[in-house]
Formats: sequence, C-alpha cells, structure tokens
Amino acid sequence: MNKISTTTRRLALALAAAAALGGCASTKDAMNVKDKVVTQTQVAKVGPESTPFRTITGFSQALRCMDNMLIDYGVRDVSMLVEEIADSTKKVNAGTRDMLITAMSDMTRRSRAVRLVAFGKDATNAISFLASAQRQSAYEVIPQFDIKGSVSQLDENVIRNQKDAGFGIQPFINLGISRDAASSILGLDLSVLATEDMSVIPGVTSRNSVVILKTGRGADADAAYHKFGISYTMNLSKSEGQSQALRGLVELAVIELMGKLTRTPYWKCLGGDPETNEEIKLELSDWFYSMASGRGEIVAYYQSQLRRRGFYVGPIDGEFNPAIDEAIGNYRAALGLSNEAVIDEALFRAYFNADHSKIKSPAQPAAYRKPDETTPQPYTQAVLGDALRLTLGTSNNQTAFGKGETINLLVKPTRDAFVYCYLQDENAKLTRFFPNRFAKDPLVSAARPLSLPGTQRFQLTMNDKGAKETIACLATARDVTKDLPANVVGTDFEPLPLSSIEQIRAAFTRASGGSVALESFHVQAK
Repeated sequence: MNKISTTTRRLALALAAAAALGGCASTKDAMNVKDKVVTQTQVAKVGPESTPFRTITGFSQALRCMDNMLIDYGVRDVSMLVEEIADSTKKVNAGTRDMLITAMSDMTRRSRAVRLVAFGKDATNAISFLASAQRQSAYEVIPQFDIKGSVSQLDENVIRNQKDAGFGIQPFINLGISRDAASSILGLDLSVLATEDMSVIPGVTSRNSVVILKTGRGADADAAYHKFGISYTMNLSKSEGQSQALRGLVELAVIELMGKLTRTPYWKCLGGDPETNEEIKLELSDWFYSMASGRGEIVAYYQSQLRRRGFYVGPIDGEFNPAIDEAIGNYRAALGLSNEAVIDEALFRAYFNADHSKIKSPAQPAAYRKPDETTPQPYTQAVLGDALRLTLGTSNNQTAFGKGETINLLVKPTRDAFVYCYLQDENAKLTRFFPNRFAKDPLVSAARPLSLPGTQRFQLTMNDKGAKETIACLATARDVTKDLPANVVGTDFEPLPLSSIEQIRAAFTRASGGSVALESFHVQAK
C-alpha cells in the first residue's frame, strides 16, 4: 500500500502541475492537432484584419528636413545612377537598392533635386549603359553620378549572455526558464562615383553600422545607430529585425551622401551641433580646403549662394569682381564677422551654421558692372532702358530636319540676361533643358551667344515621327529661378505638369515683375 500511495501522490502532483501549465485541458483536446490545423488554416485564408501601414523609421523626419535643406541651398538637377547594392555577407535577405530608391524619393518630394535611374548589377553593365545612353530614347541624358556599394558587414552574436533556471521531478515533470540577449553588428558602405570616368568622388562616401540587440526569443529587439556622437534608436519587430535595421542605415546613407555631394549641411537634420562636435568641425574643414584648393570652385559657390539670397547680381564664373567682393563683405557683416571681402574658414563655418531665413536681403544687391560700364547695366531692372529682346535659331538658319538629325541652336539676348529654354515635343510634353545639370547658371552674355547643346552632354534631335516640335526660350533681367513655381522649374530633361508654353510665360511674367522676352523656334520635318 505504501508503494501505491507514493506513486499516486507523484502522479497527482504531476497532473496538478500539468493542469496549472495547460489550463486544465483534457488529454483528448490537447492531442487533437488536426482540428487546430483546420481552424488556423481557415483564419489564415481570411487574411490580416489590419490595413497596410507605412514604415516609419528614426530618420523619416531627417529625410523631410533634407528636402527643405536642398531647396534652401538651391540644389537641383542632380542625376544619379544606382546599381544593384550587393549583400557581401550573403546573410541579409533584403532589397537594399529598393530601400535606397524609396529613401531618395522621400527626400526629394518637394525639391525634386535628384533624378534617380536604377540600372544594372555590375560595373561592366553600367559602363556599357553609359556609353550608349545618348542613343536610347529612355535615357536621353547621361547621369552625372553613380551610387555603388554593398551590405559589407554582419557580425552575429558579437556579445551574447544567457541565464537559465530549472525545476524538475523525474520522470514526471521538468520546468525551466531561460533568458538571453545577443548583439549583432550590421554595416553598409556606399560611395558616389563620377560617371565621366567611374572614379570615386573624394569624401563622398557613407560608412555606417548599426548594433542590433535582441532579447528573449527575438520578439524584442532594438537597433542603435551612432553618428556625430549621437545615438538614434529604433524598435524592431520580431519578423523584420535585420531588414528594418538596414532600412535605417540606407536612409542615413542617403542623407549623408547627398549632403556631402551637394555641400549641404546635412548634420542639422541629424541633430548634430557644429559648434561642439569635433567630427562635424573636421568635415567642414575638409570641405573648405578641398573647395579652396581650386579658387574658382569656392568663389563660384559663393557667387551662386549670394545671388540666390539676394546679395549679389552677376555672373557665376569663379572669378572675383567688385560686386562679389561687396556681397561677401555684406554677408560677413550679417553673420557677425568683419565686413572685409575674404572667403576664409571663419566665413565658411559661419555660413553653414547660419539660419539664412533670419538674414534679410539688402534693398539693392551688389550689382556687377563690366569694366567699360559706369552703371551696372543690365543686371537691375531700374536701368533697363529699351526692352529686352531675344533671338533664337540655328547658325545656318535651318528649320527643317530629317528624322534623328541633330539640332544645334544659338540663343542671343540683346543685353546680358538670364535665359531659360523649354522644349514642347511631338507629344505636347514640356521639358526644361536649359539651365541644366551641365550648365547651372542661366546668365548669358550678349557678346557670347549661347550654343545649345554646345559642349553639354545631351542632344537635341528631330523625333522619329517627323512631327512638329517647338522650342521656347525666355530671358529676364534677373535670376527668377527661386521665385518660379515648382511645376515650372521641375527637373531638367523631365516632363513638366504643364500643357502650354503660355503657362510658362505667365509664370515668368509674375516672377520677374513683367520684364520677360520670349522667342520660339519651330522644328519642322523635311
């Protein structure tokens, strides 16, 4: 009896424990796996009840910030080729290039600063594409830059800690508890190349990594990004993990690459403090010395920036002149520096750290005058005199062209003026083709007519249908680009959401205050 009683007590204890763990389910119900599979299959057939949702990462607001920053600094008409971004680790099953395309699109919603072309899986294909790009109707203009790189690193379980506890009554029951945490490091390396010779542009690279911390069975995970000494964290779902962490790396890389390529202070969108952060200070110093090594680049940069901000009116040619000297001195004073006409590192730092929206433009910008002029004609409307006029045609007065024949134009204003040219093609689509990514300055000298395309890397050809096309060029006394609506500026060589040249004329008339010259050239088929 004692032996039976002991066994009974053990069984009772085991059953009690099983009941507590299993919610007192009967043995028959617990073993009925067929009915459970059928029920769960019916549920799965219905599909998810929740609606699809947009993925929000820690850098979503930074992308929007960069969009506004690109507008503020006048960045536009950047054309980039993006190749397949390989997974060198062979462990991260994710569409990295698709993530990059999405991030770039989000970052340029308003600015339309970048035209991104996805192509190829290797450099050989890219080179072949670039060699034949101008002969393919889908890619009429060769992109300036190429984004290349890979998911370069995945070190799993770099650090791992695990604790276990257990309780058992042999042979009837065994209970255990386990807690573990592990960290992995995921890295992404991207660089920007110049398509002219496929060389890496110095300093325009992104090399970042993220630490992924997983606890328990992977249901809880966090990603920690570090940039400029700042930590950015992201919660990861059980199913996404590495892929979602990679998305954050891609968005960070897009912000960094575009900031470095266009000389835009991207660290402001990442919360970096240029006054205290040594990494940002070093980057600014690198920018300054690389631009100042060829004096023309840094002078042209300030000519462009100060003309955009209403402090300077004159050419963007990389050469000092009395007007740009005056404009630099005035802007230095507005930034709290001395008013001497010097482009030094102090001005460079102050300019990139400033909130330019708080700096008021002068009533009269510093206006360029030619050496033989006593007044700064024709850069200010106050001294226009006779009406501004424009001539547009070909060098040999040709107006009829064979299918595929090249068209070379000459554009000549009656005085130095800012010129903008549009094409209305055989399908009535309107496209801006000057100024463009190859010639960003719309200023044209009356003494040197503008040749289109000239040495610029695009072509104007008669369409294969032999249908009539119209080219329209407009001239204004000042640069009105920043005052034009986005649908008129658009992206170079990209169709605009407009239906007529008259809409373009009306926009230029409003932006310029009424002083616009327009000339059209009708392309006929032979």
